[in-house]
Amino acid sequence: MLELYSYYRSTASYRVRIVLELKKIPYIYRSVYKLRKNDPEFTAFYSNINPQEMVPTLIDNEAAISQSLAIIEYLEERYPEPALLPNDPLARAYVRQISQLIACDIHLLSIMRVRKFFTSTMDFSFSQKRNWYHHWVNEGLKALEELLKLNKFRGSFCYGNEPTIADAFLAPQVYNAERFECSLSPYPIIRQINEVCMNHPAFIAAQPHLQPDASEYNPNDEY
Repeated sequence: MLELYSYYRSTASYRVRIVLELKKIPYIYRSVYKLRKNDPEFTAFYSNINPQEMVPTLIDNEAAISQSLAIIEYLEERYPEPALLPNDPLARAYVRQISQLIACDIHLLSIMRVRKFFTSTMDFSFSQKRNWYHHWVNEGLKALEELLKLNKFRGSFCYGNEPTIADAFLAPQVYNAERFECSLSPYPIIRQINEVCMNHPAFIAAQPHLQPDASEYNPNDEY
């Protein structure tokens, strides 16, 4: 059975959990609580699996795969039904475009290790760090909103009327934006798609607060 090393609030892990749920793939959830608490034995073990010491990491027999998009593409190829990429090459590119816009241009600049660097080594205040986060999230969401508005492929989800990889990227990013009090009022299409996603059983099951390690952390510990 597949194993997923995950952290309940991790946006990247959240994406992979959604895909696993959409494809109804059974897996074992592995918490990285000890890694985050700097347990030396677990850290040494995990660094052999994933030298970046980040999540998610998918274990399939002897293979370890990191980076959420690589994991998701692997799952799409190994478990092709239900398909989360369209058949049409242009539509596939559109779905990947949305996914990479979120992963590379929004999430990358607002992940926890970047925010921690600001406060630990650059002496940024809490409000300055929050403003940094809000700026880059809004820059990305504005572009995404326009892309969704202009593109002929959109239905009730990012592409058509069934969830795709793009939705697995969108919903966790909206979760993060809401958690950090970033207003979504300028983005009606994003809000509409997210509402559809969050009424889907797979997206519901993958929610952070429902994960096995959610109770291990103090929710006020980390911004």
